[in-house]
Amino acid sequence: MLHILFLCTGNTCRSPMAKALYSEISEKYHIKSIFSSAALGFCFNQTVSPNAVTVCNEIGLDISNHKPRILREHDIDITDIFAVMSQSHAEALLGLGVPKSKIYILGGGIPDPYGSDLVTYRRCRNQIANSIDELCRIIRKRLDNGTLKDNSNEQYYNNANGA
Repeated sequence: MLHILFLCTGNTCRSPMAKALYSEISEKYHIKSIFSSAALGFCFNQTVSPNAVTVCNEIGLDISNHKPRILREHDIDITDIFAVMSQSHAEALLGLGVPKSKIYILGGGIPDPYGSDLVTYRRCRNQIANSIDELCRIIRKRLDNGTLKDNSNEQYYNNANGA
């Protein structure tokens, strides 16, 4: 099973929206995966952005129970695809030893809507949705042609997450 991690700065806006959108979009591509989201930056005692909750609710997705979390060492070991929101996130992962082949910058970069109005959050949500659709097409193609293999670390993933 593939392990996909959506990564942004604070795990309060973009990556939680991406995770929720991926959950829905990946189904139409018949992609079996385990997916999560995390922050590269500080997220202690943070909550999901109310505007992110609102714009996801508008399309029938509930992210209100999302709890921001920081990227953990075991995430690096188990993740097949890191879907990041910016070049700086990609560079940070490269600095942690993540191979470039595992990093995908959604939409060539998704601007951070943190602190912005609902119009900006809707634009961000839509950009993420379009980018995830493209990511899913790429994943499906790579699975079909054998250039991407399902990860065999599922047991490790379950143990690391307390399952």
